[in-house]
Formats: sequence, C-alpha cells, structure tokens
Amino acid sequence: MYKQIKYGMVGGSLHAFIGDVHRKAIGFDTRAELACGCFSSSKQDNLDTGEMYGVAAERIYSNYAEMAAAESSRPDGIDFVSIVTPNYLHYEAAKAFLDAGINVVCEKPLCFTVQQAEELKRLADEKNLVFGVMYAYTGYVMVKVAKEMAAAGKLGEIVSVNAEFPQEWLIDDLNRKKPESDRSLSIWRKDPSKAGISNCVGDLGTHVENMVHYITGLNIKKLCATVNRFGHPLELNANMLIEYDNGANGAYWCSQIALGNMNSLIVRIYGTEGSLEWEQHFPDYLRFTPKSGAPITLSRGCDYLKGSAAALSRLPFGHPEGLFVGFANVYQNIISAIIKKKAGQPLTEQDLDFPSAADGLNGVKFVHAVITSADNGSAWVNV
Repeated sequence: MYKQIKYGMVGGSLHAFIGDVHRKAIGFDTRAELACGCFSSSKQDNLDTGEMYGVAAERIYSNYAEMAAAESSRPDGIDFVSIVTPNYLHYEAAKAFLDAGINVVCEKPLCFTVQQAEELKRLADEKNLVFGVMYAYTGYVMVKVAKEMAAAGKLGEIVSVNAEFPQEWLIDDLNRKKPESDRSLSIWRKDPSKAGISNCVGDLGTHVENMVHYITGLNIKKLCATVNRFGHPLELNANMLIEYDNGANGAYWCSQIALGNMNSLIVRIYGTEGSLEWEQHFPDYLRFTPKSGAPITLSRGCDYLKGSAAALSRLPFGHPEGLFVGFANVYQNIISAIIKKKAGQPLTEQDLDFPSAADGLNGVKFVHAVITSADNGSAWVNV
C-alpha cells in the first residue's frame, strides 16, 4: 500500500531505546512515512539519526518549536508527530504541535501537572485533532479481548481488582555504599526537574491504572498509597489501595527494586460471573474462569475469538507476538483515525480505540493523587 500520511518525531535518536520501538512499530504499517524530526539536542546525533532514516536535510530540525512552525506551513507537512522525549519536554512539545494544528502521539506520563494535561486535552478537542498517549500494552490482542469480554458481561459486576507492575532493574540503587556515578538510576528518571514528582508510579503505575480502566471501564474514585524512596528524590516502590466509582476496591503495586521480576505487568479482575487474568510476559494468552466452570486459557489467533480484537492478530496462533506488535496495534488505530479524519469521514468508537488525551489526563491525576496520599500519611485522596 502506498504511503498515505507523513509523520515526524521529537526525540528518539539512534542511542534512544523507546524511539526505536516507536519507529519499528509505525513501520509495521505501510501507510505512514517518517518525513522529519528533531531527534536529539546533540547536533551531530540529530543529523546522524535523520540521515540514517532518509530524512531530507532541510527537515531535520534543531528544536521542536522550529519543527512545528515549519511543518505546519508546508503543503506537504506532517500529519502527526510522535513525541518520545523524557517527561519534562512532553507538555511544551505537544502544545507546540497542537497550536500548529498537527495531530499528536505522546509518550507517557503525559506531562507534569493536571493543569497542563487539561490544557492539552482542551486544545486537542477545540482543534479537533487526534491525540494519542502511548499506553502501548493496551495494543495487545488479548487485552482487547479482555475488554470485549468485560463489556459483554462475561464477568458480571466487577467486585475486586488486583494489578501489579514490578521490575528489578534499579535494585543496585539501594546500595548506598556504591559511588553515585555507578548507580543505575543516575539517569533522567532520578531528576525531578526531568521526570516530575514521580519515578516508579509515573513510569509503571500509570500503565496499571490505564490497563485496568481500559479493560473494565471503571474509574478511580479515591485512593490511598505508600511510596518508598530509599533516600532518593523520587520513589522506587509504591503500594496503592483503590476505590472505584462502582464501590469495588482494588490493590495496585509497582516497583523497580523487586528482584526476580523483569517486566511483570499482571492484571487480575474478579466479577460476580467470572474472572480474568493477563500477564505481559505471556501476552498471547488470557485466563478466564467462569462461575461454576473450569478455568479456560484463551489463545490469540484461534478461530473461537471473534470481533475487532481478534482481527488485530498478525500471526497464526502458536507464533508469539510481542511488544512491537502492541505498539504497532495502537499506532494502526491512530493512523487509521488520522486518515479518516483527513478525508472528512466521521470517526466511530472503534476508530478511537487507542489511549487518548483523556487517558493521559487520568494518568497525571493518578500520579498526583498517589504522591499526595503518600506524603500525607497514606490519607485517602479523591481522584
């Protein structure tokens, strides 16, 4: 299929992990072409990245403001921008492109403050622009199957949720005898001026919040939390109790110092008619237990799965799909929505099946509620 739309990227140099993931995921879709970028604050890295991906020299920009202004005035300007920078640049970069009338996809967490997130959502709504926030785990096929099952009443009324996202990658930061220069957290996530008020909750806990909301449709009414900073400016571990708008309760845990865990996002949802369990390490499978029935393991790609979720399978069953596909499925829906909007066609609920500015706003509210609760004796905080 020929290229139908063009995109640009802010951040994501050749040395950056997440930018490469975004580019590869977009590359699954033959309809979008990388046309411009501001890939790094380093002039040489910026040029090297643009050249590596075949970007014309005049469309390798020195900063995002220059890029937004130039692209919005070109007759062949980009249709959307992908923002893959550290947190502190999200708000200003996203605002610049929204002001320029360009659709936005932004990494999470969306920005530092609730007011900033509300402003970005308002701008996107007022300008009728597509705004995606990259909670990419919702792109997995079996997560979408779980959402469809919950919406179809397979679980009945949801009465309890348990979800966690533990990792071990920052365990060495508990070693206070180690020189500061040798500690693995000596990166931008450690710096509140670049990461915001949170490290672990902003990085991992927001995925938990978004995943549960995506599958169940439940909204958090209030929460209480504890966080553990271990002498660092920002937390490395957090525990949260949740009360949802339907009166049910949940428990969340996220950690970057949990030995034996790599990328262990797990969601367990319990209802009056059934329960679901999904684990990111085994994303092609969904465990469903109906009331008065034996547990069933549903597998991606099988004929018994129907509907829009099943249609996103890219390989036959038994051939594992992975993180790139999760990202790619989110981007597929975003690209499709932009193409339809560009053609003047109305967007359906299915077209909008991707994390939005509203989801980004929810994530920022969640982070602030957790930190506020933890810093006030684990008091309950309304979200």
